[in-house]
Amino acid sequence: MTQTTPEERIALSTDYARRCLVDEARAIQDLTLQLDENFKRAVELIYRCRGKVIVTGVGKSGNIGAKIAATLASTGTPAFFINPLDAYHGDLGVMTPDDVVLAISNSGQTDELLRFIPILLHMHVPIIGMSRNPESLLAKYSAVHIKVWVDHEACPLNLAPTSSTTAALAMGDALAVALMQVRDFRPRDFAQFHPGGELGKRLLTTAEDVMRTDDLPIIAEDMHLGNAIIQVSKGKLGLGVSVDSERRVIGIITDGDIRRAMERWQAEFFDRTVADIMTRNPKTVEPNTKISEIQRIMHHYKIHSVLVCNDESKLIGIVDSYATTLLNP
Repeated sequence: MTQTTPEERIALSTDYARRCLVDEARAIQDLTLQLDENFKRAVELIYRCRGKVIVTGVGKSGNIGAKIAATLASTGTPAFFINPLDAYHGDLGVMTPDDVVLAISNSGQTDELLRFIPILLHMHVPIIGMSRNPESLLAKYSAVHIKVWVDHEACPLNLAPTSSTTAALAMGDALAVALMQVRDFRPRDFAQFHPGGELGKRLLTTAEDVMRTDDLPIIAEDMHLGNAIIQVSKGKLGLGVSVDSERRVIGIITDGDIRRAMERWQAEFFDRTVADIMTRNPKTVEPNTKISEIQRIMHHYKIHSVLVCNDESKLIGIVDSYATTLLNP
């Protein structure tokens, strides 16, 4: 075997990393061939669970289990992680027959985990096992067993858990995503589990929370365009809103409408009125419309502002794109 220096091996580090990523990507790809009826049964067991999903595992499998539990909990499935060693010292009190246990072990023969199983069976808590070996003791005593097998570890010694832990993590994500689909989990549901983050703010904040209500650029439909330009400029929103005597929205003009009118009519421009160029029935939203929906409307119709109206179609505010971008994650 040719000896190399540390410097030479450092020079090859990106090659080593690329090989590792390819190996782990292939391990995840191979999981698609391992999905079977057991996966469907696991999804159904968790979906119909009236209690919690308790994820457990030892060592690296425990680390993966903690992440899977967090993903499940944040996507609509009540779940938490418990170390089987802690279960012997009082943590069993959190379990009930209404719960489901997701037990993770690469070999399916982990001693600390196996000593935990008789307790679960005695309590009639169903077990979903996840391991590479469908003939393991974990698989034998599980109500459902999900096979997560990898050909080899990305570790050059084929010893350190690398591809196997990546595959287990990916299978946990697959469970969570499948359950999201079964539950018809929506963005508003996600926001309820993440109210403190930027995504939660965007999904929970409404038009009423960010709309501008003062000094709105109100213009009459019979106002000459020369005067309308002044009002639009003062409003600093690039638009003017025409309302009737009851403040019901009639139409809207934008600075783009004004420019096009100037090009079209030239010398006659100042004789024209707002009614000649305004867009009637502009896009409006209710005060409780979520910012995420307003962003969708702006993107779909390629507009920069929406009018906020009450249930009587009366203008109460304006939301512009700047207000929505402040909430982007």
